[in-house]
Amino acid sequence: MKFTGALSTLLVVLPLLALQAAAVPAGRGGFQFGGGRGGNRGGNQNANQGNQNGGAAAAAAASSSAAAATSTAAASTGAAAVNSTDNSAAAGAAAGAAAGASGNAADEQSSLTLDPSTIGANLAQNGLAGNGTEAGQAPSLTSTNNFINFCVGKTITNGLQVQDGSCNPVPMGDIPSKANQPSCKFQFPTNLQNIDENTDFTIKMAITGLDTGFFVNPNTNYFGAPQQLNAQGVITGHSHVVVQAINGVLDPNPADPTIFAFFKGLNDAASGGVLTADVTAGLPAGTYRLASINTAANHQPALVAVAQHGSLDDAVYFTVGAAAAAQAATDIASVSGAAASGAAAASGAAAASGAAAATGAAAATGAAAATDAAAATGAATGAAAATGAAATGAAAAAGANNAAGAGAAAKGANNGAAAKAAAAQKAQQAAAAAKAKQGGNNQQAKGKGRRSFSRRAQF
Repeated sequence: MKFTGALSTLLVVLPLLALQAAAVPAGRGGFQFGGGRGGNRGGNQNANQGNQNGGAAAAAAASSSAAAATSTAAASTGAAAVNSTDNSAAAGAAAGAAAGASGNAADEQSSLTLDPSTIGANLAQNGLAGNGTEAGQAPSLTSTNNFINFCVGKTITNGLQVQDGSCNPVPMGDIPSKANQPSCKFQFPTNLQNIDENTDFTIKMAITGLDTGFFVNPNTNYFGAPQQLNAQGVITGHSHVVVQAINGVLDPNPADPTIFAFFKGLNDAASGGVLTADVTAGLPAGTYRLASINTAANHQPALVAVAQHGSLDDAVYFTVGAAAAAQAATDIASVSGAAASGAAAASGAAAASGAAAATGAAAATGAAAATDAAAATGAATGAAAATGAAATGAAAAAGANNAAGAGAAAKGANNGAAAKAAAAQKAQQAAAAAKAKQGGNNQQAKGKGRRSFSRRAQF
């Protein structure tokens, strides 16, 4: 009897312990993002099955208390129920753990949580106390979770072109290096070129720094994915060209971005580095601006690594028809004229200044020239004077020597002339003396008789 009572007690207690074990939640690791929910369900279903088995064991135990003959069989059934309950609970826990592991290993791009490694620490500061702060800068919005909930309560872009405006929660994406920035240049039409009106033509644009030919559906995926780069670090995307009519080349008013004469998204890859767009039937007469819009694959404007950079796009102005070309020429001439006047004025001013400067310079040069000329002349005169003086001096020296020579010669000549004059005078005196003597002799002869003789004068 004692053995039978102990066995009956054991058969009652063991199912209760099994029920308590089955009541413990299984597979908590599989709860996140629904990945482990199946595991939880599996564990709970298995535990419930165990509970049902445990209930059967309790019923068997109650019947064993009433009939000792069947107690041994009930005990065997209860033991089997306990084993079944333990195995079911373990299986549920294992299934839940496996589902949880699967949930944790899910693709990061489908996870609904932010990976802490992607949080930008600088986003928590507004920039007014940071490096390079300047007066007048606006404070930045701040965030410690990368603005993941910035668009809460707003109309989401959701890949659509929402004309009333929207909020786009998609990250900006990959940014290329400074060396891989896009750049382009229109090859046709060129700036200020004139083309025939209402005539087919092809826009041609050379492009670099953009891996073209990546063009997603703009009706379902507009701004719908981050900017991406190719293996060479170049933006994958495409370009667009847009032509707008303007009121002449001197029009100072901004063009209305909602109005354009021609627009084309360039889906194809560039051929030889050149993109093209056919303008069928051309354009009516007028003046136009042609511009590019270089974008990533999902149509967002290209994003680059630095704030200070050249334009990523190009624009040219061209005319269609003879009248527009003539007007553009007149407009340009008026500006050029003003510029020419200005240039002429500037030239003129420069010329005037230049002339003045030239005059001034001429004056200065002239003065300088004059001064220099004077100086030069003076120098020349001076040089001449110096040279002249030197020459004169030399001449004077030579002259002095010559004069001294001439003087000496003159003196010699004068001395010779004086000597000659003195000799002539002496001869004259001798002749006069001889004559006087002859007259006296004649007078004497005349007085004494007819006696005559002659004496040759001797010098």
